[in-house]
Amino acid sequence: MNAAEMEAIIGGYHRDAFSVLGPHPVEVKPPVGAPKAGKAPKPVWEVRAFLPQAQTLTLLKDGAEIPMEKVHPRGFFVAELKHNPGVYQFRLEDYHGGVRVMEDPFRFGTIITEFDLHLHSQGTLYEAWKSFGAHVLDLAGIQGVLFAVWAPGASFVSVAGDFNDWDTLRHPMRHRNCGVWEIFIPGAREGQSYKYFVRSQDGSHQELKADPFAFRAELPPLSASVICSLEGYQWNDSAWMQRRSELQPLNQPLSTYEVHLESWMHGPDGRPLTWRELSVRLVGYVKRMGYTHIELLPISEHPYSGSWGYQVTGYFAPTSRYGSPADFKYFVDVCHNEGIGVIIDWVPGHFPKDAHGLAKFDGTALYEHEDPRQGEHLGWGTLIFNFGRNEVREFLISNALFWLNEYHIDGLRVDAVASMLYLDYCREPGTWIPNRHGGRENLEAIDFLRRFNELVHKVPGAMTIAEESTSYVGVSRPLYTGGLGFTMKWNMGWMHDMFDYFSMDPLYRKGYHTQITFSLLYAFTENFVLPISHDEVVYGKRSLLSKMPGDEWQKFANVRAFLGYMYSHPGKKLLFMGCEIGDALEWNHHTSVPWHILQQPLNAALQSYMKELNRLYKDEPALYQVDFSHQGFEWIDFSDVEKSMISFVRRAENPKDYLVIVCNFTPVPRENYSIGVPELCYYREILNSDAAQFGGGNMGNGGGVQAQSKPWHRMPHHIAITVPPLAVLVFKPMRPEPADLPELEETASA
Repeated sequence: MNAAEMEAIIGGYHRDAFSVLGPHPVEVKPPVGAPKAGKAPKPVWEVRAFLPQAQTLTLLKDGAEIPMEKVHPRGFFVAELKHNPGVYQFRLEDYHGGVRVMEDPFRFGTIITEFDLHLHSQGTLYEAWKSFGAHVLDLAGIQGVLFAVWAPGASFVSVAGDFNDWDTLRHPMRHRNCGVWEIFIPGAREGQSYKYFVRSQDGSHQELKADPFAFRAELPPLSASVICSLEGYQWNDSAWMQRRSELQPLNQPLSTYEVHLESWMHGPDGRPLTWRELSVRLVGYVKRMGYTHIELLPISEHPYSGSWGYQVTGYFAPTSRYGSPADFKYFVDVCHNEGIGVIIDWVPGHFPKDAHGLAKFDGTALYEHEDPRQGEHLGWGTLIFNFGRNEVREFLISNALFWLNEYHIDGLRVDAVASMLYLDYCREPGTWIPNRHGGRENLEAIDFLRRFNELVHKVPGAMTIAEESTSYVGVSRPLYTGGLGFTMKWNMGWMHDMFDYFSMDPLYRKGYHTQITFSLLYAFTENFVLPISHDEVVYGKRSLLSKMPGDEWQKFANVRAFLGYMYSHPGKKLLFMGCEIGDALEWNHHTSVPWHILQQPLNAALQSYMKELNRLYKDEPALYQVDFSHQGFEWIDFSDVEKSMISFVRRAENPKDYLVIVCNFTPVPRENYSIGVPELCYYREILNSDAAQFGGGNMGNGGGVQAQSKPWHRMPHHIAITVPPLAVLVFKPMRPEPADLPELEETASA
């Protein structure tokens, strides 16, 4: 050690503090002019420490006390020993007279293996959260925390936190290869806050950064990371996880309740509910309503509530707004034990510019592209991940696997996939850079998404759902066919067509009849989810109820017809909170769902209707088993334009298990309306959206109708039914017992 190195340590710009601090052998040179000895002189050892808070420092070793010399007034101490000190401690007396015994973090060796660093440089350390971040450890009986961070562009990285009075100089980290920095800090413990102090190589950038791999963060607006162990939680969902691994999600019911937790329900004091409270109220509500899954708007830590969670700063930390990581595990556990799956929104497409976040993490464009034509999302004011960088792909893929493995999440809904697929997304000509072939596709992002889906689907029963709004081919098709490999994709086209159609006065709907039938031309090109999401009931788009024309009764009837068609149309289902009770106001993330409106009869009736839709959907395999193939759907009649009527058949994997659906999208009742049916039997009316219990006029068919043998609509038989106004009817064939067949056929012929 020389004076310059000492000054670099004190000034906080030494790149390799471990080469100076801690125990080091020092060769003793013979005096000038002394005769040469036969053997080289034995080295002595120095123990060096930089503790600016210490007035005096004593080295404790095997009962001996060795005073350390203060060789610099800023707090640099040195002790000379004749042998390797091995295990030792410091006794520190501070300037206020306080005395404490402490371990020297600089006597500990490296912990992250060279093999993990090699995998990291390749971008294949897919459980990176086990190496990076803050980990509570016991090293040879010493309790502390291992900190590790990737910052290849930094000249100096240290850890500052509650354990060192937020002094950015006391704990400089060890620089490993691949740009990784690590340090084990004895005495640091769970619950303490910390950040990394990062200085760039040119010295122009220095910033306190939150840990990209932190498992917990402070409650916003505070922004530090929090030491947190994920060990110790005892899961009780083994039966759910086993069952999930045995099922194929594509032929199972998927009726999803999309929730923004901060505004779903508030407590008496106006605050959002905690994970523990949500595990009772939200889970209980979702179970009563009959949904199969909850989808949570992003729950990763985010500084600004107004982003709804879509501007993430803590990718590995469930937001502290609702409690601890253990509390979130408990919430998921309760969901699974109540038979409810959990999907979370995942945001790999962009991240915010907040100073404590990923932006310019080490003074360079580490996670983002340097060129704003590639690295900045102009429409959202956020930054775009550099999907061509190994370590960035690893960060995102390991994050996806983290949620699935550590929190037993059942599915990831991937946000804004279209923005990832296209280099010119939301960009004017000249403001983007073509790919190597001169095209607009983001080839690196496409490769990333394919690899992401490949690895996620190795987790038994896990699913991925793309929010993708373009006509990109093969989003939910297997990798071996050239697809992106998602389990499913949101059907944004269907959603927009439905809103356009249903917001129209029924008088004019006949001129736009194809909007309700067009989706069946492409319904089986992807594995579609039919979404009515948060994006469609905010910022001037109006609530689902308010989109509907007519008086109050007609609005509710239109909503029931809309939802009835949605639940009988091929594709899985998603509905945003509040839509199920007829909220007339747009969603406002500052306020709770207006649960008081359930005191109104029509709102309560709509909620009952949604409960019945979910029950029917789960009970009838014809509504979910064959969602993604022509074998599950057959038109009866789509050409009754004048009456705005459509009818069709939905079939289960067993083609004899089918339902007949009839939709009337005008306020005019249709009596003695003939519909072709496949069999000569009794058809029980198992759903009538106009039933009095759902707020309708109670017009219907007395529980069912007997088919007649006269062919109709290219089918061998037909039923003549009464179709209520603005209503959806669902009929189920009730086949007679074999002994009753001759008499039944004779009656039908007569």
